[in-house]
Formats: sequence, structure tokens, C-alpha cells
Amino acid sequence: MHKKITKAVFPVAGLGTRFLPATKASPKEMLSIVDKPLIQYAVEEAMAAGITEMIFVTGRNKRAIEDHFDKAYELEAELEARNKESLLEVLRSIKPDHVECFYVRQAEALGLGHAVLCAERLINNEPFAVMLADDLLDGETPVMKQMTAMYEQHGCSLLGVETIAREQSRSYGVVAGTAHGERLIKLHGIVEKPAPEKAPSTLGVVGRYVLTPAIFQHLRNLKPGAGGELQLTDGIASLLAQESVLAYQFEGIRYDCGSKLGYLQATVQFALRHPEVREEFRAFLQNLPFGHPATPGQTGLSHKPAAEAIALAS
Repeated sequence: MHKKITKAVFPVAGLGTRFLPATKASPKEMLSIVDKPLIQYAVEEAMAAGITEMIFVTGRNKRAIEDHFDKAYELEAELEARNKESLLEVLRSIKPDHVECFYVRQAEALGLGHAVLCAERLINNEPFAVMLADDLLDGETPVMKQMTAMYEQHGCSLLGVETIAREQSRSYGVVAGTAHGERLIKLHGIVEKPAPEKAPSTLGVVGRYVLTPAIFQHLRNLKPGAGGELQLTDGIASLLAQESVLAYQFEGIRYDCGSKLGYLQATVQFALRHPEVREEFRAFLQNLPFGHPATPGQTGLSHKPAAEAIALAS
């Protein structure tokens, strides 16, 4: 049995330009899926894996993340005075007492590899997780819990991967390797954002990692890679010369909430099972007109319920 993972790094210094103007003054990680921000989903996934130390690598204009995980004395007092016990419980569950939050500033946007390197002193030579809140991973068993269980068995770094379309390779780190048991691939190489014709496989890395502290030596020696940044995938490629690294095909669904489409898909799926709104929301979707309402003087598009219109169109 290998050492239990108790620390997770959350790189949250990115600018979130794909969601402007919504992210002009608010962190992209604070965009909500129904009633919880993306960063809270990631932290809850970490907590489900037994992780108790959350390390946020922040940048300018990210104070809202710190405030979200801080104690809100005035709000708690107001809820107590109004006997809003259920809401008070929700508020206090954001950061249970046994969980600690730490914050370190990434002064310059120098890439994911640099962001992870910023957390080195807080890791204290222990294995740790890296979790990107942009990737909302939905599994019956939380994905990071799956990965920490794999680490406890194998004792080496792991990358979460999923099958991608080859034409999407420019958006991913792509791995090369051989089968190493169920859902595991032993890595021979990893390439950041290759052209489709140069991609070594159709397995793309998603925003979940379990890394040994040996990664820091390799990150310190990195030269700027794709996009002129210090790429975490380049550090992992260098780590391969020193120790084994496994890719893990996780069980679950990934929503790329760094894109508008992925964000909307996640919102719909999570709303459809939210206990407060699911029935009304499902009814709304079933009766939603397919297309825009007609404007005066125009015939407009179909006003059949969305489900029927989609079925007819398929």
C-alpha cells in the first residue's frame, strides 16, 4: 500500500477569455452549474477522494475564490436568526472543518507547468493531485477517488485520459503507450497539442493528475513549449525517463466547461437531476419550441415541442 494522497493543487490563475464579458471581473472558476460554482464541484470531488488540503494557485482578480471558501460570519448569523437551518448547513458544507485551504499567487501566466511549480513548497515532497476546475468530471465513483485508488495500488504518477476525435488533438496533450491492465496504459510518451497527423494516439489528457514529487525537478528544468508556456505535459514527458507513468481511462463523463458548449451541456444535465428544479426543468425542455418565436409579419420557425422537433430533424 502506497502513501495516501491528501493534497490537491487547483490552478485557477487563468483569465477565462473564452467567457468574456462574464469573466471580466469574476473568475471563470466561479461560473455556476445550477447553484454551485465549478471550483466547488472540483473541491467536492477532491474531498470524496479523502483529500483534506486544497492548494489554490491564484492570480489577480481571483479573490472571489478565497471568499467562497472562507467563513461568512454575517451571512451565517442572518440565516441562524431566520431559522434557515437547511441553507446554513449548505453554507457550512462548502468547506468542512477538517479541510484546509491554502493560496499561492502565480504572478505571471507562464503555463500549467509553472502553476504546479508554484505549489512546490506547500506539497512538502509528497504525492499530490492536480485538478482543473474547467473539466467537470461526473462519475458514479468520483474520478479523483478512482485515481487515488489506482495510485495506492501502483505508486506512480497517473494522468486521466479519454478518447478524443483525432481532429481535436491540437487541444490536448496526447499519450502513447501500451495496455497495462484494465483502463490503464503504461506511457511511452506524451505530446502537447500535436497536429492530427502527428498525434501518437486518440487518448487525450484531461484535467486530472496524480503526481509524485519528482515532477518538480523536471518542471524546474523546463524550457517554454507550446504557446511559449511551461507545459505540464513536457514535465511529465521528462519524468518518464526517471519513473513509470500510467494513463487512466476514467469511468464517467467529462464536460469541458472551459467552452461555452460544454458549460451549457453540463448545466442542462445537472439541472435535470437537481432535486429542486428537475421536474419543472424537464417539463420546460419537453415543451420548448424548436427555434425562435416568429416576429410580427413572419411565419417563424417550428413551434412543436423540442423533443418532437429534434426527433423529426434526426
